[in-house]
Amino acid sequence: MEYGYIRVSSTDQNENRQLVVLRGKGIPDRRLYIDKQSGKDFDRPKYKRLVRRLRPGDVLYVLSIDRLGRNYKEIQEQWRLLTKEKGVEICVLDMPLLDTRQGKDLLGTFIADLVLQILSFVAQSERESIKKRQAEGIAAAKARGVRFGRPPRPLPDNFYEIHTAWRNKKIVLRQAAEACGMPEGTFYAKAIKFEKKEQSTAINL
Repeated sequence: MEYGYIRVSSTDQNENRQLVVLRGKGIPDRRLYIDKQSGKDFDRPKYKRLVRRLRPGDVLYVLSIDRLGRNYKEIQEQWRLLTKEKGVEICVLDMPLLDTRQGKDLLGTFIADLVLQILSFVAQSERESIKKRQAEGIAAAKARGVRFGRPPRPLPDNFYEIHTAWRNKKIVLRQAAEACGMPEGTFYAKAIKFEKKEQSTAINL
């Protein structure tokens, strides 16, 4: 049986290019496995399901070695698991030397192993480079004042009235939080922030 494995790094990336190539090899969709997550390790649900499905003599197609993964050591381990322990053939489509159906003599095996090590190293180096660029981009954005994460939820319409009652000790914290529909810790944090803002405004005036 022939199978295909596809990986993109996140849910907003497009797997169509890999799909087109693997479908072009005649692999039906029911034997195509797609993960949308990082290649830092092999803890991926569809990949695990694929490995359980594979049997000796099956052929696994991937477009490139970095679609299999981006961790040098783990790529080597998974390659050994699939080819040695499970008896599966692997074909990396953009690198003909990484086709375990070919060159099974000593020299062919040596060359394939060497190419695998080099490409695995490159895949991990690219991942580390991507992470570094992302970190630098985030740091630069923060320096420009860009905020990340979810925008803060607006305060409920009755917050100011409830806050005044709480500050004047007409109600306790639990009652104030319930009236605003938020946990006590959230109400308290927002109340402190609001009071600091009020103080800052008063000083500036």
